[in-house]
Amino acid sequence: MRHRHLPRLWMMTDERQGDALWTALQRLPRGAGVVFRHYSLPQKERKALFERVARIARKRGLLLLRAGASLGERGWQVDGVHGRRGPGLRSASVHSLREIRSAERDGADLLFLSPAFTTRSHPGAPSLGPLRFTLLTRQTQLPVIALGGMNAAHARRLNDTRLYGWAAIDAWGTD
Repeated sequence: MRHRHLPRLWMMTDERQGDALWTALQRLPRGAGVVFRHYSLPQKERKALFERVARIARKRGLLLLRAGASLGERGWQVDGVHGRRGPGLRSASVHSLREIRSAERDGADLLFLSPAFTTRSHPGAPSLGPLRFTLLTRQTQLPVIALGGMNAAHARRLNDTRLYGWAAIDAWGTD
C-alpha cells in the first residue's frame, strides 16, 4: 500500500470507552483510521458492535481495520486487519526492533509502535520515550504510528522522528 493513502490519525477501540466510543468516532477527522478491537466481547455482541462502528466509519470516510481473530470470518466488511493476516491493509503492533523485523517479514503495511509514553492501557509498564522511539522509527521504511499515551501534544514531542502519525484511545473522547 502506498503511504500517501494511509491515515495519519487513528483511534483504537477499547471496552473501557463505553458510550464514549460514539463521541470519539464523531471527533475523528474525516479520513482517519479506526482499529476495532473489543476483544473480550462474545462473538455475537462483538459482531453487532462492529457493524455499528462500520456504518459510522463508512458514513464519515474512516478507514476501518479489525483486530483479532474471530470465529466466522464472513461478513466483516473491513479495509484491512490489525495484527494478523487477512485482506486489505495489514498493520502490526510492535514494541521492539525484533518485532519490527518480524512485522516486516510478515508483510505489514504499517506499524503501531508502543508504548511511546506511559499509558492507562498498561499501567506501570515502561514507555519507550522520545529518544528510544526515534531510534526505533529509524530502523524501518514502513510508516510508523505512535501509540501509548498519545495525544496531539505528545505527537509534537515526537515531531523530529520519522513518525508518520499517531493513534490513541482516550485522546478522542476527551475535550
